[in-house]
Amino acid sequence: MNASVVPNQKPAAVVEVVAAVILRPDGQFLLTQRPDGKVYSGYWEFPGGKVEPNESLLHALERELWEELGIHVRQAHPWITRVFIYSHATVRLHFFRVVEWEGDLVPREQQGVSWQWPHRVDVSPVLPANGPILQSLLLPPVYAITRTSEIGIEAALMQIDQALQSGVRLLQIREKQMDGEMLRLFAENVVALARNYQAKVLINGDVELAREVGADGVHFTSAQLLAFSSLPEAGFSLYGASCHNAEELYAAEQLGVGFVVLGPVQSTLTHPGIAPLGWRRFAALIRDYPLPVYALGGLNAYDLPVAQEMGAQGIAMMRGIAQRL
Repeated sequence: MNASVVPNQKPAAVVEVVAAVILRPDGQFLLTQRPDGKVYSGYWEFPGGKVEPNESLLHALERELWEELGIHVRQAHPWITRVFIYSHATVRLHFFRVVEWEGDLVPREQQGVSWQWPHRVDVSPVLPANGPILQSLLLPPVYAITRTSEIGIEAALMQIDQALQSGVRLLQIREKQMDGEMLRLFAENVVALARNYQAKVLINGDVELAREVGADGVHFTSAQLLAFSSLPEAGFSLYGASCHNAEELYAAEQLGVGFVVLGPVQSTLTHPGIAPLGWRRFAALIRDYPLPVYALGGLNAYDLPVAQEMGAQGIAMMRGIAQRL
């Protein structure tokens, strides 16, 4: 939830709404401006509308985009679902990423339309419910995790540099076997490499180390998630968290981290005794979830389309991070 409830206010019926994040191959997405005569006229939003009784979410999305923009959806993936309380209504927004469509985009309701970049939205005002979605659009499709204990520091730094060259823009330093001065120096080197590519670096579990090396944030373990009552006052721009089940997903939601990693989806070398979720269970766990989710466990770059079809932000991986994306 990202709005407060007035004390003693009678709970309002939730209005089910679909919203389309229409994406071009270059990464731009579409915002539309609410026309005169509608609530919040002049505000910018993702196109979409109310779900009719007995209508599926996907059918509602297809219908709304045809009615508003004259396009036929060819491929759309479920993504994030958020509840927002406006003064006039409580809405549950089901966001889909629309990656393929047919037809010439025409604003049929005389609404404004504008293609935007995730890192530079230059229209305003934007409906307040869409703020978290704009933040989530800044997250890349691949989350790389270091594995220095397996290959050594020199090889790890070379692999990280290759991954950055191939397009990786989000990294987690996760080195359970490394500590003290060696870990600090390694983290400093990774942060320095990442800065050359405007990539973000998170430190696994250690707020103080993240501050010391100038990292962009912290990735919390599932044990930390369940122990926290609130996020540490650390002032970072990004927080991630590891989850394995519904309880941990709920804890991450309540804490308000920026994204989560969920797994293992498939069998892994690092956790051979843990039964994998499988794609069906993974999709069921994140259905209607309000945060971006990376699939983790036995995956490589070729699994990315499947993960996104299941509703994931993308994939997290340790091996194969230097694969060209």
